[in-house]
Amino acid sequence: MGGGRLKLPLLVRYETEGEYRVHYESVYCRKPIMTFDGIEVRFRKNCFDHCFFESSNRDSNKDKFSWRRSERIDWIKAALKDPNAELFVGWDNRRKRHDHSRRVAVVVENYIVIISMKDNTKAQFITAFIADSDLSIKRIKQSPKWSDGKNK
Repeated sequence: MGGGRLKLPLLVRYETEGEYRVHYESVYCRKPIMTFDGIEVRFRKNCFDHCFFESSNRDSNKDKFSWRRSERIDWIKAALKDPNAELFVGWDNRRKRHDHSRRVAVVVENYIVIISMKDNTKAQFITAFIADSDLSIKRIKQSPKWSDGKNK
């Protein structure tokens, strides 16, 4: 995996948070997205807030709408369909260990998409973001490589 350069979709520019929410629900929540390797990824409406909001300071919950994240709304689908994405096992922050039910895809410009595997063919979308620190990318890339869902 890795190598080829994904041509990412253009940034999506709306004027309101509500327009991004409608876009997310119509593109992602109505039917699953199939990954390049045949995993059916489902999206919940309530994942919008986790994905498109950020903390206004270190100590707060995600309380501020992120225009930067939202403009990349169409990158989620592109990343899931990218056969050249680098795939890694996810990390469980609460337990402080790798979580083999989570798959992390890294594509160009350090764009990250995380899904939670339900079985070898079905998954749930968790979040997507730009890893804007070298430390974040380094930690992800030090995780075990994903191997076609047979990580358990």
